[in-house]
Amino acid sequence: MKLTRISRAAIAISAVAGLATVGVVAPSQAATRTTVVIVESNALTSLNPSTPDTNLTINNDVAYMTGNGFNYYNASANLVKNTVFGSYKIVKSSAKDFRVQYTVAKGKVWSDGTPITGVDLLLSHVLSSSAYSKKAGLGDPADTSKAPAFNSLGYGGVYDTHIVGLPELSADKQSVTVRYDSFQPDWEITGPGPSPVHALVAMANGKTKLGTAAENLAAKAAYLAAFKSYNSTLLNKIAKVWSNSYNIKTVNSSTNPLLLVGNGAYKIASAVADQSVTLTLNPKYNSGPKTSGIKTVVLKMIADGTAASQALANKEIDIYQGQPTADAVAQLKAISGVTVIGGTNSCFEHVDLRLGSINDTDYTGPFAASNNAAKNAKAKDLRTAFLLAYPRQEIVDKLIKPINSKAVVVNSSFTLPGQTGYSTIVKSSGVSKFTAGDQASRTAAALKLVQKHYPTAAAGSNAVTITLLWGQPSNTRRAAEAALVKAELAKAGFNVINTGTSGWGGQLDNNSFDAAFFAWCPTSTSQTGTNANFLSDGGNNFIGYNNAKMDDVLRSLEAKLTPAQITAKYLAADSLLISDAVTLPIFQHPAATAVNSALKNVKPAPLSPTLVWNFWEWKY
Repeated sequence: MKLTRISRAAIAISAVAGLATVGVVAPSQAATRTTVVIVESNALTSLNPSTPDTNLTINNDVAYMTGNGFNYYNASANLVKNTVFGSYKIVKSSAKDFRVQYTVAKGKVWSDGTPITGVDLLLSHVLSSSAYSKKAGLGDPADTSKAPAFNSLGYGGVYDTHIVGLPELSADKQSVTVRYDSFQPDWEITGPGPSPVHALVAMANGKTKLGTAAENLAAKAAYLAAFKSYNSTLLNKIAKVWSNSYNIKTVNSSTNPLLLVGNGAYKIASAVADQSVTLTLNPKYNSGPKTSGIKTVVLKMIADGTAASQALANKEIDIYQGQPTADAVAQLKAISGVTVIGGTNSCFEHVDLRLGSINDTDYTGPFAASNNAAKNAKAKDLRTAFLLAYPRQEIVDKLIKPINSKAVVVNSSFTLPGQTGYSTIVKSSGVSKFTAGDQASRTAAALKLVQKHYPTAAAGSNAVTITLLWGQPSNTRRAAEAALVKAELAKAGFNVINTGTSGWGGQLDNNSFDAAFFAWCPTSTSQTGTNANFLSDGGNNFIGYNNAKMDDVLRSLEAKLTPAQITAKYLAADSLLISDAVTLPIFQHPAATAVNSALKNVKPAPLSPTLVWNFWEWKY
């Protein structure tokens, strides 16, 4: 599933100093255990989760456990400062001059022993400032025809829009002060995070092994000089490494150890493509909370919920939090020695329709927006018809309620049921168009819209072919969801090609797909947290949606607002999405976390990373 990492400049990079081969995992019934085996439903695709194509849950989970920054969210969705790593504070606040200082505590080191300083925070600016990217000859992030040298998700967000000048490095090089043009309500989570710039410089210069202390300090100095002088030559080399070199699925003795330098509690010991990732303790770790006895964490890829529950019963795994089927949950609850934690999390399934292209080719499919009024009206009618016939209630009833009996259809793209403003938004956004009556009447209305443009269209006529992107072929729940979609849409004259796609996360901007369903998993409580999904130049806008009114509404969220004002703006944005027939949310993911009862302190959280957020507290 995709994660929203809107404007969070902190880029976590996995940490490994030494490499090892995967050994035999100790059985979970062993008397003394120091290993935790976790199921992941998708495979690792990159050690850098901060590009558009690599922003996946598993990539973020690995990065979270192998990298530390200034804060994190707990199980109550409260932001917690990581005072072990450093501190931050407002140092100036006026109408047009808002400054925040971030300080790395002295003595913190990367996994190769290199000191962490404020210099390591400066890459965040490069990854999030369009002005810097253009001035340094790294490309214009707003140019949809060509990705910038740093293919970063940071561009286009709050930091990019409101940052003033370059961050200021303190005399002792431990602190960085950033200046905004006005107060930013999400200032605590838009600030910089650490990156091992010495390792990036070394790789940019062709190095394939860890450097000496002197070499590492020289590389860090070279980065600082390049940053200050906008050195296009070196920065473009670093960008190539940052954007591409971390995109690996296998880690073994031949992997460049510079790719694995980080500051987290764990380092990557090995990774087997599409199968597993093994993390072991980083002996030099001093950037965050102390761990409680778990020496090894194995992330094991099992996409099928039934297979995962069987592995838990066989004591082959310790934690399962995937996309379970009803049968799988029943099996989990029947397993002796297993605790099942239920509820919901903040991940929510949604369906998006493609309106335009975000790459260098044109999208010309049935849903394409157009400057031609007649063509645009036809495309909007077809999008509306598709969403009308989309069987959201049936999906919830058949696939989600058996897992969570309280599950409901979600009807806002900006808030979830029970959150502030949700009822107000749903009442007035116009989403009632897609909830009125029953599914049969909505599908009948959809068919009439299709018949406006295809008079001979009928149930099963396949008048309009739509190619749907939805996930791994082995994902049982999503496969069932895709089957329900195909069956109901056929009644409205649509022929939905619903074949599963391996590596689907990298295909979200592929014009071959007219529609996609997947999950957004918020990583913060930011009031601008969904901006990048729908801004014309948003880093998570994979569908080519371009609406100046929407841009204005979302940009207006970048200010100090009351809860009522925020709700009003979310209502305005949701109304535009409904009017334009762009997207519909479907359901919140049911949280069925099955844990080896001997493993303590596993506390699933609503925000991503929902499972591993407190891994340091885990113990047997």
